[in-house]
Amino acid sequence: MNGNLFERSNPAPEASGQWLTAHCDGGSRGNPGPSGYGAVIEDTHGRIVARLSEYLGRQTNNYAEYSGLLAVLKWALEHGHKRMRVISDSELMVKQMKGQYKVASPGLRPLWEEAKRLAGRLDKFEMGHTLRGGNKEADRLANEAMDKGMGKTPGAASGPQTAKQPIPIVTGPGGEPRRQAHQPAPPKAPRQVLEGYVKNGVVHLLEGELPDGIFVKVVRE
Repeated sequence: MNGNLFERSNPAPEASGQWLTAHCDGGSRGNPGPSGYGAVIEDTHGRIVARLSEYLGRQTNNYAEYSGLLAVLKWALEHGHKRMRVISDSELMVKQMKGQYKVASPGLRPLWEEAKRLAGRLDKFEMGHTLRGGNKEADRLANEAMDKGMGKTPGAASGPQTAKQPIPIVTGPGGEPRRQAHQPAPPKAPRQVLEGYVKNGVVHLLEGELPDGIFVKVVRE
């Protein structure tokens, strides 16, 4: 195995016919919550040679991301492939595999150790990061695995679905519409505590993810 995990966009010309590229993704609805992974493996001509997916039960996003990576590595070894490039939208996992981030989570460390062991059995292994838009097919497979595991129709919108109820309207003395005073306020989201660190002014979470636009409070310890 090459000791360095680097991000070359193309392999060396003499090895180009032997490389496979895998796009893998994992997700969790709730973090932790119902989770699954998906992966698409392509040959050097861009032809899909395998699609992998699995429902994982109640796990975190990062657990699901590592599960997708492990599935790709196991598939490659079982089918006799020795040169593999893996593309993931999990910056945390990619940098942990490259040794740029430490694996502080006790729940992730066994997965990281297994991934390093399996990658070490390959002749060549590269890993690169992409934005979520570059992993659409793997993301779709991961969501389909979660849908099936949760008993939903594949492709249905994620998360609990509730029917919208009409807002009750009453009429004032002059006939103008008036909202009922006893209408309950929407419930507040539960407070969530996540650990992380700051580097170059950016907060990096050790485990878990937060949706865009959410308000957070950072406490220094």
